[in-house]
Amino acid sequence: MLHYNESKVEKGQAKFLGARGYLSQDKELDFQKKLMRFQEIIEANTRTKTNALHISLNFSPRDKMDETLLWKIAEDYMKGIGFGEQPYLVYRHFDAAHPHIHLVTTNIRENGQRIETHNLGRIQSEKARKDIEQRYGLVKAEEQQRKRVNLLQPLDKAEYGKTETKAAISNIVGEVVRHYKFTSLAELNAILRQFNVTAYRGEEDSKMYQKKGLIYCISDADGNRKGVPIKASSIYSKPTYKKLEKKFELNRTARKPYRGQLQSTVSHALTRSSSLEDLQVELRKKGVHLTVRKNEEGRIYGITFTDHIHRCVFNGSSLGKEFSANSIQKALMVKSTNETQAEKQQSREIRSLSPSTGSQTSGYEPTPYELSQKKKKKKRKKKHL
Repeated sequence: MLHYNESKVEKGQAKFLGARGYLSQDKELDFQKKLMRFQEIIEANTRTKTNALHISLNFSPRDKMDETLLWKIAEDYMKGIGFGEQPYLVYRHFDAAHPHIHLVTTNIRENGQRIETHNLGRIQSEKARKDIEQRYGLVKAEEQQRKRVNLLQPLDKAEYGKTETKAAISNIVGEVVRHYKFTSLAELNAILRQFNVTAYRGEEDSKMYQKKGLIYCISDADGNRKGVPIKASSIYSKPTYKKLEKKFELNRTARKPYRGQLQSTVSHALTRSSSLEDLQVELRKKGVHLTVRKNEEGRIYGITFTDHIHRCVFNGSSLGKEFSANSIQKALMVKSTNETQAEKQQSREIRSLSPSTGSQTSGYEPTPYELSQKKKKKKRKKKHL
């Protein structure tokens, strides 16, 4: 947790606001002093495996926040959840379009007693959050959900050999798992591969697969893995497969409100497309990424839609039968055939309207029919005279 926040500070994406519960409250505390304070306390209870807490407090883009206010809110929040006497560090992050702070602390007391964190988020945190919103006149979380804002800035893609592997993967995986609604590993990979990262369980007959192990690698857009893989359990947010399975179930419900709107977006884009490439371009204009999956022979066997506006992912068939890979391809093929036939018909009509260059008549008369008839009558009259 410390490495994550300190690396953000080094990159200029965060600022250390201060510490509470340290002998020195100096903002210039170095990494080792920050770490040692926690280690001293944690050593009093070696039986507890989960001995640290990483909390993120997020605010509306409409909230005007300065460092003094953020520090007061951090203090009030920690008191509200029962951690007011614990040592903690406060960081302000600038890597998103909305104000937010990160808090690093331990759930082990000075005497070695463990602080119960079960239901902490659902009970104490919710109460503290509502009290703080009321006290400081902040935009309420419920209102933010009704008036959804595209909060995240685009993530930087991981580049093999150019970015530090574990830091790049941790940042991308952490943001995606936290903010996107996906219901399978394939849907998760549809997002991750847009940032050159792939989650991999191993072959089905491997021990890693059978034990529900998971690794993350830097990859290309097709999912070809590069470099040394990172174990899911070694990433600070612990995005293991077992943890993801719980997310899959929760996300099935969480993404439902956005299904209808995405269906309309795709349907409209289809009316303006004659190929998958056209469809990808049209959807990109609406903030939707279309992932096309092909087998080794190059045959398309699946498609996935990533809605970056509402942070949700749908496999084609789960969006609706008419949005499966086969249905989409058939619809585009029919549209392309109809357009080709229409073009041929139009071409025939244009040729039939072209002026004749030989003795054959084309049926085209540059002079209106009525005027040509008058001219012919005049000629016959002259001959008679």
